[in-house]
Amino acid sequence: MNAAPPSTRPIIVLVRPQLGENIGKAARAMLNFGLTDMRLVSPRDGWPNPDAGPSAAGADIVLDKAEVFETLADAVADCAHVYATTVRKRGVTKPVVTPEEAAREVHQASGRCAFVFGPERSGLETEDVALARKILTVPINPEFGSLNLAQAVILCAYEWSKQAALEQPTVTDLGEPAPQAELEGMIGQFETLLDNAGYFFPPDRAPATKRTLRNLLTKPGWNHLEVRTLRGVLSALANPRAR
Repeated sequence: MNAAPPSTRPIIVLVRPQLGENIGKAARAMLNFGLTDMRLVSPRDGWPNPDAGPSAAGADIVLDKAEVFETLADAVADCAHVYATTVRKRGVTKPVVTPEEAAREVHQASGRCAFVFGPERSGLETEDVALARKILTVPINPEFGSLNLAQAVILCAYEWSKQAALEQPTVTDLGEPAPQAELEGMIGQFETLLDNAGYFFPPDRAPATKRTLRNLLTKPGWNHLEVRTLRGVLSALANPRAR
């Protein structure tokens, strides 16, 4: 995964988070998409929290680096661009952006950026939203606008990662597809062994059964190694070693 410059990575700020488990899940969501800077504002159960580690599922770097602040103003004091995440209308008039729009802005911005998330039960208070430059809202079902903390974090982190063009996990080399001649040889070997074993019975069903067998053996796209391995298995069945 490419490491984006720290200045382009948004800081994830959790305001008054209530459960260590949710902090851990948020950390896991962050690291999935290359974010490591977490700040906590007055976590209800203090910090560090023993429930956060197991839920982070290995995202220890995020938890180890997490900083704690007494107020949101302190947590975002060094940030030039602050986005308050909320799905509810507030008594504060500010520009509203989607996670995708915010991600584009973050990558083009000068200065640090922060995505601010509120407590699990109530979300951000109006006073919290007032500190932000913009409101970040997810297009969501108006009849059920209920995201948990980790879900909200992962939506924003994912959109940021798309703009960061993170490398995808390495794809395993599956090998060159086997040429048709090799497949025909394998299928012929199958049919000979099965014919000798009396598999194609009754005889009038043999053509249909062989077609089904051919479809089965040609569908996966066997490579050289797979064909050689399976033919070795068939040869061993046809000529078992003396014990």
